[in-house]
Amino acid sequence: MNLLESIVSGIQVLFSHKMRTLLTLLGVLIGVAAVIGMISIGDGAKTIILEDSEKIGGATMIRFRRAGYIMRNNRWVRNDSKENFVYEDALAIEEQCPSVRHVMPSISQRRDVRITAGSGLNMKEMYAGYQGVTPNFRKAMKWDVQTGRFITDADIEYATSVCVIGQGVVDELFPDEDPIGSEISIQNKRFTVIGIMEVRGRSLRYGFNLDDNVYIPLTTVQQRFTGNNYVNEIAVQAKDIQHVPNAIAEATAVLKSRHKNQEFFDTRDVASGLDFVLKINKIIKILLTGVAGFSLMIGGIGIMNIMLVSVAERTREIGLRKAIGARPIDIMIQFLIEAILLCAFGGLLGLFVGFLFGSGVAWIVTSFITKTISWPSKLPLFWAIVSILFSGFIGVFFGLYPALRAARLAPVESLRME
Repeated sequence: MNLLESIVSGIQVLFSHKMRTLLTLLGVLIGVAAVIGMISIGDGAKTIILEDSEKIGGATMIRFRRAGYIMRNNRWVRNDSKENFVYEDALAIEEQCPSVRHVMPSISQRRDVRITAGSGLNMKEMYAGYQGVTPNFRKAMKWDVQTGRFITDADIEYATSVCVIGQGVVDELFPDEDPIGSEISIQNKRFTVIGIMEVRGRSLRYGFNLDDNVYIPLTTVQQRFTGNNYVNEIAVQAKDIQHVPNAIAEATAVLKSRHKNQEFFDTRDVASGLDFVLKINKIIKILLTGVAGFSLMIGGIGIMNIMLVSVAERTREIGLRKAIGARPIDIMIQFLIEAILLCAFGGLLGLFVGFLFGSGVAWIVTSFITKTISWPSKLPLFWAIVSILFSGFIGVFFGLYPALRAARLAPVESLRME
């Protein structure tokens, strides 16, 4: 009997005992389904985390903020420094730090800012936030305008009363008209709309919606709102992820040298927080995959058990085949192929069930829990291949003993069995 005949024979044997076959491969099915389902869900979470980090500039972004409390003598104390960031600090970092690609000084008021458009009975209002920025903001955030233009160096130099608005502001204040060239009032101060940003969405990590913001030239905010030359935050974007530690050290040194060697600020880099979250995600996936692997092992024991039963049931068949010339290796291969086919069918069904499980969980999370965030779900190709190969290994490992036992049966004794 050649290999193809052994495979056909094995399939016939499995389909001749449909219920027994289904119950036997259930352990393998559950194990593979658990692996695929958990990996699919974990990869969806990883995708959301990475996409969310991109909304705020990506993993290379570092933020320096004036701290309310600082660590001194191993304890937190109120920051009593009189130093504050200024626009010139950002220019110095840009000039003196070779590991830095972009620098974004900003002044932010994220919520409770009254913004109106129109007048009289046609006036519309909303409460959102504004952010004083420079032209580098668009570059560092990799965020383009949908219509119109962004803030320019001329707007910064002359502190022009212009603004760029997010799609959320457009939906609230200009639902049926083009806002470009229109005027809006921000805290009773009038600005001309010069651009609309592309849709960006809400930040999962920080909670604010970037589409609900109005973006104003930094110097305009200083003149018309704060009345000083201070800057709330300086965000620094490293050239790449490997340059993040150098960028932090270089920017910190520049800021301290410009402010009496005082470290009056705290530093937060997206990469370290992102790395921590991804490590937790990886650990969870490893633990869940371990549980699924244990399920596969239990399924393998079930397969060994049923193959031993099959050998006992077909003893006369084995003896007859040996009597007409079948070699022990032929008998062993036939039973080994049956075990492998059993595991392979279980693995394939497990792939399908696991994908359905991952897609179902993603749909439930998207529809009923997060709602505003689409949880992605896709079949992890690498793990699908690994699961099928591991299923085959389980078939070989647990099918080998029954196959050897069948191959060692003596023909005469086998033919005497009833």
